[in-house]
Amino acid sequence: MITNIILLSTLIAYSMIVSQSFMYIFSLKQVQLGLEASPYIELRKLTDTSMRNNFKYAVYAVLLTNLLLVIVTGKDPGSLLFITSAVAFVAVIADTLLTVKGSLPINDTINNWTMDHYPADWADHRKKWLEIFRYRQVANIIGFLSLLIGAVFG
Repeated sequence: MITNIILLSTLIAYSMIVSQSFMYIFSLKQVQLGLEASPYIELRKLTDTSMRNNFKYAVYAVLLTNLLLVIVTGKDPGSLLFITSAVAFVAVIADTLLTVKGSLPINDTINNWTMDHYPADWADHRKKWLEIFRYRQVANIIGFLSLLIGAVFG
């Protein structure tokens, strides 16, 4: 019973993380690519402020619940649920590292720009952020799908 509760909690927390990836696939990437410098800077600053205030709790929740799931299912390391939860945990660690080492430093750079003063290569920063985010999308979608496979078939 405890494993099912931890699995459900992990799925809920992971769904919050992966929802960002799906929204970028469906529309947000194209929206950002369609913006000129000033509106892009304004959008990034507002998004970054909101994400730093709120999204961190979803990240902490998925790291904690997924780690607990790996520990609880580790009693049977050959089980599908252990394997899929371990894959999901590695994926969320990869996503977190890409965020801390890639996305956040670019966000910090953009946050220092104003609508009137920004570098001529501002679009290169946007391109780099989206490139890093693409790797994050791959990681967290793989992690979430892995958890779903474990929940359904494990």
